[in-house]
Amino acid sequence: MEPDNPLLDMFFLSLARSPSPRVCFVPTAGGDADGYVARFYRAFAALDCRPCDLRLFNRDVVDLESFVLAQDAIYVGGGNTVNLLAVWRAHGLDRILLRAWNEGVVLGGISAGMNCWFAESVTDSYGFDVLAPLRDGLGLIGASCCPHYDGETQRRPEFQRLIAAGELGDGWAADDGAALVFSGEELTEVVSSRRHAAAYRVERRGAGVDERRLPARYLGTP
Repeated sequence: MEPDNPLLDMFFLSLARSPSPRVCFVPTAGGDADGYVARFYRAFAALDCRPCDLRLFNRDVVDLESFVLAQDAIYVGGGNTVNLLAVWRAHGLDRILLRAWNEGVVLGGISAGMNCWFAESVTDSYGFDVLAPLRDGLGLIGASCCPHYDGETQRRPEFQRLIAAGELGDGWAADDGAALVFSGEELTEVVSSRRHAAAYRVERRGAGVDERRLPARYLGTP
């Protein structure tokens, strides 16, 4: 998302269990588009890691479980969250990723690659330029979420409206350039690649919501 700013990518790799981690890009939400995969390789080839990708529309990996569990980090790209979940479940990748998470593989991503790990999210996957609640995420984190909190005009008000109306449970939101870091289901830190990017805890309070800005650690030079 930030081709000239590798701070979040470098931080993501730093969480892995190997000093030169095997990192696998999963571009399902973007339809396994060749251009998207190429952008991943351009970004990560410059970093100290061993990049690869996993495509499911023209799948060439027979043993998905062995392949995924051999990785140190899984990086999920953006796109259509609804389609991503359907394809993953059809191939059994949802269950494999749960096992990978339990075995210490770092899981992350942007946009749909954020939504997928949570129980619920707000998404534009249904088209028509309309945001809608999605309630059947993988649920590794039992809460709702919203990416692009400051990057798309309707994200913030719609996420708050859905929580206030009880259509989504309490959750987490992230500005573009901010990342929520979880260990299990516990939030351990917020980091950012942009000085003013932040994350938020959003909870239902009566007929409205309480939004709490979370302190973020800027990854660049102070």
